Amino acid sequence: MKTASDWINSCSKEQMKIYEEWFKLADSDGDARITGNDATKFFAMSNLSRSQLKQVWAIADTKRQGFLGFAEFVTALQLVALAQTGYELTSDILKTEIDKENIKPPVLDGIDALLEKTKSLSIKAQPGMDAQLQPAPPTHRLASKSKSSKKLPLHSITSIIDGLKRLYVERLKPLEVTYRFNDFESPLLTNSDFDAKPMVMLLGQYSTGKTTFIKHLLRCDYPGAHIGPEPTTDRFVVVMSGPDERSIPGNTVAVDADMPFSGLTTFGGSFLSKFQCSQLPHPLLDEIIFVDTPGVLSGEKQRTQRSYDFTGVISWFAAKCDLILLLFDPHKLDISDEFKRVIASLRGHDDKIRVVLNKADQVDTQQLMRVYGALMWSLGKVLNTPEVMRVYIGSFNDKPINEGFVGPLGADLFEKEQNDLLADLVDVPKKACDRRINEFVKRARAAKMHAYIISHLKKEMPAMMGKAKAQQKLIDNLEDEFGKVQREFHLPAGDFPNVEHFREVLNGYSIDKFEKLKPKMIQAVDDMLGYEIPELLKKFRNPYD
Repeated sequence: MKTASDWINSCSKEQMKIYEEWFKLADSDGDARITGNDATKFFAMSNLSRSQLKQVWAIADTKRQGFLGFAEFVTALQLVALAQTGYELTSDILKTEIDKENIKPPVLDGIDALLEKTKSLSIKAQPGMDAQLQPAPPTHRLASKSKSSKKLPLHSITSIIDGLKRLYVERLKPLEVTYRFNDFESPLLTNSDFDAKPMVMLLGQYSTGKTTFIKHLLRCDYPGAHIGPEPTTDRFVVVMSGPDERSIPGNTVAVDADMPFSGLTTFGGSFLSKFQCSQLPHPLLDEIIFVDTPGVLSGEKQRTQRSYDFTGVISWFAAKCDLILLLFDPHKLDISDEFKRVIASLRGHDDKIRVVLNKADQVDTQQLMRVYGALMWSLGKVLNTPEVMRVYIGSFNDKPINEGFVGPLGADLFEKEQNDLLADLVDVPKKACDRRINEFVKRARAAKMHAYIISHLKKEMPAMMGKAKAQQKLIDNLEDEFGKVQREFHLPAGDFPNVEHFREVLNGYSIDKFEKLKPKMIQAVDDMLGYEIPELLKKFRNPYD
């Protein structure tokens, strides 16, 4: 996977020193981020056309964060240098074989004079000098304090993710707290939830090759990895980047504020004892976090109940993940009751699911055709969607494909399928920011829906006598109450939460203690969805559009 860090690694120490000076010069507010305004001023010195600079930004900001960090800034400078020497900038230029080590820094008109001016200003502004020489605070920041707090000030936000954090705290979180959304649906979000790297979760019955798949991508073992024909992975393992190879117990991971797993504490100590984080230094893990899961049980094994809410944990991870891989083995196509519950818990995340028929070189071409048909038939009954799910066929391990079984045509097919799936994985970091926005909007709509339901149930409660009886009646007839809410507020039926889960949580509360509908809170979320998020995206789009 080619990343901006590859371009940094190709730079000499002299080049890095130059680029670091230029980065400080371009970064107007010292937050280690080059915003669109910073970029347009700085890259204008290159004398490239607007269309070329538009392409430079689009390629450098592949994650669509709306700003350039140092790694992306170096990539942009290298691209500018290539454009100045006659290269055509295309979206595939990062993948082409260019001698990056011999790319000289780009020519920027007036850069030396600007650096000299900046150095002289910094000498004058050193501590101990006359206070009158200190630069005055920016007037636009002082003015923002006197503005109405109704509109979110965008000038102080330096990325889309920062904007979403502010919108969550100021607009959405008050609604969630008021109507206990975190108890019914999803725990309250923290900064680490917004800043987390994209996650890929692997699901499947035991011995379908989930751990081997991760090992195949990393080309090495990770701490705590066990592979075998029996159910070897008995815990949820988060595989992520770290300074050295180590395993961190679940209880420690859940209380670490820098990790996005604090919400897992709701599943109790019995789950956390079956949860761990495996860290190791790896370039792929700098971009993606992998979640390895215990094999879904079948037959007699699933009668032995787990000591924690397995499907609840899967549902929690599904909401956080950017991609969910469902792995199947050609010799284990039966979808057990537990697997059906697991797939049902992925409801609402269909766009993230990819199906992988692994170990496909263990059957010949004729058998593979029958296996593929049987898998599609099984999935059609469980997923309940009219669309045909894309199934990737291959053998994702470090062994060569068994051509004696599948023949040369099968081997060619497996290679193409593997490349398609790897391309999907490569796109995960690029689409991470878009996915964050998508999940945030989904959450806002779900929280609004939840507020309507809770306030409706509160309204149906009597003022004085017979509260216990009325509550039980509402809980028993929850489907009918959902229908009333749907008709009153003109809401889509598919957006309502799972009735059984909602009923189970509601049993632990006194409906009379809930809040009435607060139109101002609903309006704040509507304004956020209708105006503030579009304005945020507009501010951080390509500055050359």
